[in-house]
Amino acid sequence: MNARPFDLTPFHRGTIGFENLINVLTHQHATSSNTGYPPYNIISVDVNEYQIELAVAGFSMMELSITQERNELIIEGTPNEHEDDLPLYLHKGIANRSFRRSFTLANHVEVRGATLELGILRINLERKIPEELLPKKIAISSIKS
Repeated sequence: MNARPFDLTPFHRGTIGFENLINVLTHQHATSSNTGYPPYNIISVDVNEYQIELAVAGFSMMELSITQERNELIIEGTPNEHEDDLPLYLHKGIANRSFRRSFTLANHVEVRGATLELGILRINLERKIPEELLPKKIAISSIKS
């Protein structure tokens, strides 16, 4: 079964100022991988706090890297396997292969930190909107005549 291309052309004609959002959606569809490895969860902790959990069983901290480039979060894992150190597997059901998983972050979302515990990599994210972009109340004064 062939997947039909994801066409956002109609949205270009009827929207103004949403070009970045449309480009992000187009990019996400074009670069999405169907491997599903490693599996992940995205959790909304609070209105401005999020957490990404990746199941990375078998990876050490030295074999994982997390990079934020503008609005893209890139998580990579490269197992450090040496032929001499590998045991002779009779069955190998736990995947331990290289991966690259990327997430597009909204504006002003930053990585606060990451932890690795019991095979789960947790990445904490926070949206920090600059003060000048927050809504502000405008006082209404009367004109005395």
